Amino acid sequence: MTSLDPRALRNAFGSFMTGVTVVTTYGKDGDPIGFTANSFSSVSLDPPMLLVCLAKTSKNYDALISADGFAVNVLAETQIEISNTFARPVEDRFATVDWANGPHGSPIIADVSAWFDCAMHKTVDAGDHVILIGSVMAFVETANPGLGYARGAYVTPAMSAEALAQSSNLVVSAVIERNGEVLLIDDTNGGLALPETVVNDQGTAAAVQSLIDATGLTAQPGFIYSVFEDVVRKRQHIVFLCYAAQGSPKNGTFVPLTTTGLDDVSDPAILTMLERLGREAVIGSFGIYYGNQNSGEVRPIA
Repeated sequence: MTSLDPRALRNAFGSFMTGVTVVTTYGKDGDPIGFTANSFSSVSLDPPMLLVCLAKTSKNYDALISADGFAVNVLAETQIEISNTFARPVEDRFATVDWANGPHGSPIIADVSAWFDCAMHKTVDAGDHVILIGSVMAFVETANPGLGYARGAYVTPAMSAEALAQSSNLVVSAVIERNGEVLLIDDTNGGLALPETVVNDQGTAAAVQSLIDATGLTAQPGFIYSVFEDVVRKRQHIVFLCYAAQGSPKNGTFVPLTTTGLDDVSDPAILTMLERLGREAVIGSFGIYYGNQNSGEVRPIA
C-alpha cells in the first residue's frame, strides 16, 4: 500500500480524475453496497480529501449519507462489465466481483487502476444531489490503465490507440513515469531518448506493450499524452503516458522530470514534451498535445 505521500497522492489524483469509478460502502444491514460514478474529484492534498456526487433518488442514498466512510474504486479498462453491473439494478452486485475490505473498512474491488479508502468528512446538499466528501485514509495506484467514458460510450487506451493507427509510418513512444521520474534509454546520438518503435502490422497497443516488456518493468499502456507529426522524418508520432510499479528496469534509467535530469534528451520535441509533463505533474492536471514537432496546442483532458 502506498503511504499518504503528497507527491504520490497528487499523481494518483491527476491520473484518474476522468475515469469510471465504483463507490462502495456498507449498508445498515451490514451488506456491501456500491454504484458506478464518474463525478469524482480531488478536494485537497493537505489533508488528502476527495468528493463524489450521489443522486438523492439513489436507493443507496440513506446508507451512504449515514456511513462512516466509503471507497472509490477507479476501474481498469478490462472492467467494463463491473461498471455495467454497478450501474444497473442487480440484486447482489458483489456476487460476481472479487473484493476485500480496505484498510479503513470499505469494500475494495480487485485489479482496479486505483482505489481510495476514505473516512466520511462531511456531506453537502447540492440540489438534487448530495456531495460526499471523504478524507483519504489509504490508497493504492497500480499500473493498470483506467476505463474512461465519453459521449455515451466506454473509452480505453487500446481503443484510442487503434483509432489513431490509420496512418502509415506510425511511431509510438512510451513515457514510463514513476514518482516524478521518467525512464530514458541511450540513443544513437549519444544522448537519451524515450523507448520507441515503429508500429507496422502489430497494432499500436501491442507496439507499446512490447516497449514496456523490453524494460522488464510492470506497467501497461496508459492514456495518449501527445500526438504530433514529425515533419523532418515524415512520420506520425503517438506518445503514451504509462505508470510503472516498483522495480529496476533491464534497460535505461529513471531520471527526474527537471531541467537537470532532462539535459541529455537529444530530440527537441521530446524534450519540450517532457518539460511540459514535469510542469503538469506538479499540479496534477494533464493535457494532450496535437500538432508537429515545431508547433501545436495542448488540449485539456475533459
